[in-house]
Amino acid sequence: MNILSIGGSDPSSGAGIQSDITMFSKLNVHTLTAITAITSQNTSSFGIVEPVSPKILKKQLESLFSDFKIDGIKIGMVYNAKLMKVIYQQLKKLKIPIVVDPVIKSTTGGKLLEFKSVKDFQKYIIPLATVLTPNKFEAEILSKIKISSKNTPETVAKTLQKMGAKNVVITGIEENNNKVSDFVLEKNSMYMISDEKISKINHGSGCTYSAAIVYSLVNKKNIKESLYFAKKFTHNSIKNAKKFGRGIPITNIENKKSIEEELSSAITKFTKINGIYKNIPECQTNFVFSKQKPKSTKDVLGISGRIVRAGKNVIVAGNLEYGGSKHVATALLAMNKKYPQICSAINLKYQNETISKIKKSKLVVSNYDRNKEPQDVKNKGSTIKWGINSAIKNSKSCPDIIYHKGDFGKEPMIIVFGNTPKNILKKISKITR
Repeated sequence: MNILSIGGSDPSSGAGIQSDITMFSKLNVHTLTAITAITSQNTSSFGIVEPVSPKILKKQLESLFSDFKIDGIKIGMVYNAKLMKVIYQQLKKLKIPIVVDPVIKSTTGGKLLEFKSVKDFQKYIIPLATVLTPNKFEAEILSKIKISSKNTPETVAKTLQKMGAKNVVITGIEENNNKVSDFVLEKNSMYMISDEKISKINHGSGCTYSAAIVYSLVNKKNIKESLYFAKKFTHNSIKNAKKFGRGIPITNIENKKSIEEELSSAITKFTKINGIYKNIPECQTNFVFSKQKPKSTKDVLGISGRIVRAGKNVIVAGNLEYGGSKHVATALLAMNKKYPQICSAINLKYQNETISKIKKSKLVVSNYDRNKEPQDVKNKGSTIKWGINSAIKNSKSCPDIIYHKGDFGKEPMIIVFGNTPKNILKKISKITR
C-alpha cells in the first residue's frame, strides 16, 4: 500500500511529514512524501516557515505519480495560494481517498497558513477532500462562522461541505463528563463520535488522526468505520505520548507489531490444520491475544468478524483489532485476573469426540454448568464471566481448557487458553488429531 503525504517538514518529527512517516510505518504502509514547506520548530517553540517553490512541489508530485500506484493521499500544511493551485491541478481528477487536515497553526504557536490564502484554501483544497478534518478553531476560520448556540456545528459543517468537501469532521467540538466529541457530517447523515478525554497537551494528534482515516479508507472501510478506527488509533497515540524533547510530549503509537504478528501468524496456521473445519462452532470462532495486564476487551486483540467455516475450509472474515472480540475476550479477561500468565484464547465446537481426546491428554480441564447460572447473571448478560469464574473458583492449577454443555438456546462450547497463540496451537494439536 502506498499513501502520499503532502505537507510541511517538522524537524522535531512531532507533526507534519515526519510524523506521517512514523505513523504510517506503524500501519505497515509505504509513505510517499511531497514537501510544501520547511519549518524550524521543536517541542517548545516555533521559528520560521519557508515554503518551497511551486515548481519543486509540482516536480515532486509528477515524479511520484509517474512511478507509483498511489492508493490514498493526506494533505496537511499548505502555506500559500501558489502551492494550493499546484496541488489542485495535480489531484483534481483522482478517484482515490483524499483526507485534508487543514493546518492553520502549530501547537507551539507557529503560523502554518497565510491568512490571505484562506480563500484559496476554500477554493482549491477543500473540494479535493473525501474527508475534511478541522478542529473547532480551524472550522471557524475556514467557514468564517463562530460556533455558538445560534450557529451550531451542523451549520459550520454544512458551510464547509458546500465548499466541496464530501464529508466533514469537526474534532473536539464538545467536552463534558470526561468525554471529548467530534461532529460528523456525511452526505446524508450526521452524528457525534465520543471518546475518553485525556487531559494532557500533545504535539501531533491531528496529523495522526487524519493519517489513520486515509489508511482505513484505503482499506475499503466506510466513513463511520474509518472515523472510529482513527479515534481509537489517535487516543492510543495521545495516551502513549512521550516527552522526547524539553517541551510538549509527542504522540506515540505503542508498538503492537509483535502481538499482531504473532496472533496473525497463529490464525493462519490454525486455518491450515487438517480437518479443522469440523471444530468451528455455529457461532463461529475467534482467536484472541492480549497485552500484559489487560483491563478491558479494548486491551485484547481479536478478529472484528470471525473465523468461519466455508465447506471443508475455514476463512478469516474480518480484521485484527483491539476490542474486536467480545465473548472470547471476556473469557480471557476472567481467566487472566486469576492467572495473569494467560493472555490468549480460542473457542472451538463442543464435540464428545473432542472431550474424549481432552480427557486422554495431559491437559488440565475444567467445566461449568450453565443450568446453574443465576437469573440475575443472565439478566445482566455476564454469563461468560460467571462461567469462567465458576470453573476456576476452586482450581488448584490453571486450566488449559474450559467447556460447558450449553443451555436452552445456547450452544455448548470449548475454550482453549494459553500464554501465547503459539501455545494455544500446541494444545489444539493434542485434541484435534
